[in-house]
Amino acid sequence: MSDDAPTRTDVDRTPPAVAVVDAQSPGNVGTIARAMKNFGFDDLLLIDPPELDPDGEAYGFAGHAREDVLPDADEITFDHLAENYHTIGCTAVTNEDDRSHTRFPYSTPAALAERLPTVEGPTALVFGRERVGLTNEELARIDEICSIPASAEYPVLNLGQAATVTLYELRSLTLEDTQLPDLERVRAPEQTIDRLYDQWAALLEEINHPAEKRDKTMRMLRRVYGRADLTEREATTLVGLLRRATDRPAEN
Repeated sequence: MSDDAPTRTDVDRTPPAVAVVDAQSPGNVGTIARAMKNFGFDDLLLIDPPELDPDGEAYGFAGHAREDVLPDADEITFDHLAENYHTIGCTAVTNEDDRSHTRFPYSTPAALAERLPTVEGPTALVFGRERVGLTNEELARIDEICSIPASAEYPVLNLGQAATVTLYELRSLTLEDTQLPDLERVRAPEQTIDRLYDQWAALLEEINHPAEKRDKTMRMLRRVYGRADLTEREATTLVGLLRRATDRPAEN
């Protein structure tokens, strides 16, 4: 175990560490390290890990996480994990209830994303073995359980997939900005939207759309565009297209 492994006295430890228990495949450890790098997590804890050869699968699968997350991982014992962290065991849904359970109830990753920002203290997301996950004895020592909603017919995810989905859902704990551009939209001015509706009305008249249906058609168009939150560029482009369509019959 590393001499630098944190203890519960480090109450300002945030975001959660990621602990992997007895993984059999070095590739899965590398995949988890890569997902951590993708979503802003950097504290990897390994319990009984496979050999992680710098020239092998783990580093090959880790992407840029081979430079920091993976080589900086701490190898610890399960006892140390349970004694020094609030542990969140990530496991498949077992269809158990409060009458028959090893651990019940469970949270989803999305629910954790809402709750964990208000919790101070060292927390670890714990992922188990590829085939059997966490044992009942280990689950009994885990503080709470998290499970990814999936098909009732086949809810079991690959270890690397489960970690990736969970860390994605929890990215709000670590990332203020992502590579995605600003998603806010600026709605076109009402005058531009009114021009769009006027041009639609002109087109309906030009193509001899039945007069008794025009009001109903215009109401439908207002509902559609109202939901779309058109930008000024989008609305102006549509006005231009409709104007050309309106003028074309006259040209012929």
